[in-house]
Amino acid sequence: MNKVRVGMVGYKFMGKAHSNAYRVLPMFFPQSVAPQMKVICGRDPVALEKARVQFGWEEAVTDWRELLQRDDIDVIDINAPSDAHKEIAVAAAKAGKHLFCEKPLALTLADAREMLEEAEAAGVKHMVGFNYRFAPAVQLAKKLIAEGRIGQIYHFRGQFLQDWIMDPQFPLVWRLQKEIAGSGSLGDLGAHVIDMARYLVGEFQEVIGMSDTFIKERPIAKGMTGLSATGGTNSTEMGPVTVDDATLIMARFENGALGSIEATRFAGGHRCTNGFEINGSKGSIRFDFERMNELEVYFTDDAADVQGFRRVLATDSAHAYMDAWWPAGHTIGYEHTFTHEIVELMQAFEEDRQPSPNFVDGVKCQEVLEAVERSIEERRWVAISEV
Repeated sequence: MNKVRVGMVGYKFMGKAHSNAYRVLPMFFPQSVAPQMKVICGRDPVALEKARVQFGWEEAVTDWRELLQRDDIDVIDINAPSDAHKEIAVAAAKAGKHLFCEKPLALTLADAREMLEEAEAAGVKHMVGFNYRFAPAVQLAKKLIAEGRIGQIYHFRGQFLQDWIMDPQFPLVWRLQKEIAGSGSLGDLGAHVIDMARYLVGEFQEVIGMSDTFIKERPIAKGMTGLSATGGTNSTEMGPVTVDDATLIMARFENGALGSIEATRFAGGHRCTNGFEINGSKGSIRFDFERMNELEVYFTDDAADVQGFRRVLATDSAHAYMDAWWPAGHTIGYEHTFTHEIVELMQAFEEDRQPSPNFVDGVKCQEVLEAVERSIEERRWVAISEV
């Protein structure tokens, strides 16, 4: 297979990120199967056509069902709001289309499981969009853990902190409506941290959580894209916020490690503080996406006079994906994590295997999310096996 023909549903924040990845991949990773940007899909024909031209897609349609009827589409890329994921993915799988779906996989665990079942029954490839796994510094963290270089893991400490909705006049965007988003900071931000914990440490055994919604109602949005919106200031029409603004989680992993996770959109001064620290018997590692090219590493067997965290700049060709980019010390950014994600997807086609992470990981993440929600509702520890 030389080309994978893509039909993409969604054209805003994630649509732009995915489009950029498809466009640049052949230039920097010419050894990979090349994606072909066939058709982009969205509901607003004017905005959609503008996106088609700007992003570089061949065609545009306003009904995603048209993509399923076309023989010149191999994979359906779903980056529409979360409430659309299940319907599109299930129908696409039944039509024999391969799937790439943004996280969280679905609004509920039952829906996520159904999406996985349909994809497996159809025998199609399926991938879920946990892009932060693909930062080279995170790949280095994975390597150090897998090689046993930080020993037995005792602690995972993760956080995803933002502040973009602290203004009470910020409009009621879809991410603040449970029927569309499923949950708030928990599913939007916490899902990334949960996936990172699973990827690096292992499976969750049990969780307990707490959450709060600080601003109970907001002005109705007149327009929205990405993390911005219009229609807030001086608006008299208000609507209820039906998701969490902040969630805290304590966890125990199956391997005995302890975990804590914080996800909030009310951490003033934090634009995208997505990070973790992992402590083991032989050392520790810590990462902050706002300094995404760096991994801080500490080893207990260092000489006493140089003990402490060291900064590793993960930009040399020794690090994952970096031999395709720039000379050592020339950093990469957020958009590159999506390019690496698409590299994994294209390699899965070339090697005829499932990409990673896939819908299994999406379901595993959703299990933890649902266990946390049950814990908050019932005010108790909840085992993952209960959900």
